Amino acid sequence: MARITRKELKTDKFALEVEHGLTFFEEHQKTIVRYGGIALVLLILIVGYRFYSRQQRSLREQTLARAILVRDTPIGPINPNGPAAFPTQQVKDQAITKAFSDLKAKYPGSEEAVVADYYLAAQKADLGDLAGAEKAFQEVGQKGDDKYASLAKLSLAQIYFGDGKLDQAQKTLEDLAAHPTIFVSKEQAQLALARGLLPSKPAEARKILDSLRNQPGAVGQVAIQMYGELPQK
Repeated sequence: MARITRKELKTDKFALEVEHGLTFFEEHQKTIVRYGGIALVLLILIVGYRFYSRQQRSLREQTLARAILVRDTPIGPINPNGPAAFPTQQVKDQAITKAFSDLKAKYPGSEEAVVADYYLAAQKADLGDLAGAEKAFQEVGQKGDDKYASLAKLSLAQIYFGDGKLDQAQKTLEDLAAHPTIFVSKEQAQLALARGLLPSKPAEARKILDSLRNQPGAVGQVAIQMYGELPQK
């Protein structure tokens, strides 16, 4: 008996499986056609939804990018041949509020809407509405994911310091330092805390800076700079 090669064995096995498959199909043709059609429809729906989701995400990202571009547009004389500019700060402020508010209304519940909430809160702070900014940052901190919540809490701590709510600011930043994110590192939270404590609690600020000023890179440089702002003993 001739020896069967591995290649021939695989070919025979494949042919056998195909033969069994054809036999099964012949015996269950009606069922397969019925449920196979349903599976095909489901597959089409899944592929279509994924394509639609990617398309919608792209549209949301484009809308957010345009809103951020409005915020970054300078103020100055309008030059038809030059870059875009707003004639006054008031006109720019109105455009910023509208751009991010429109994004929220168009894509509620999306990640981009949370980013819009953050920018609207920052806009309130820029306009001097600290009470409104505090409330808005608190909402982002509660409903946003870890990344955007950490940014909101960092900004919220600055408002607390500005309002003289030192205990709340310190608690917020210590919590951020204990739970860092890709947007707010432990060191960023600590530097923000040291900065806020410089005027009223210099001893605590000094202790924080002592732990940071020997670190390499920007963290150590900022800590050294802030160390020079400490009151002399």
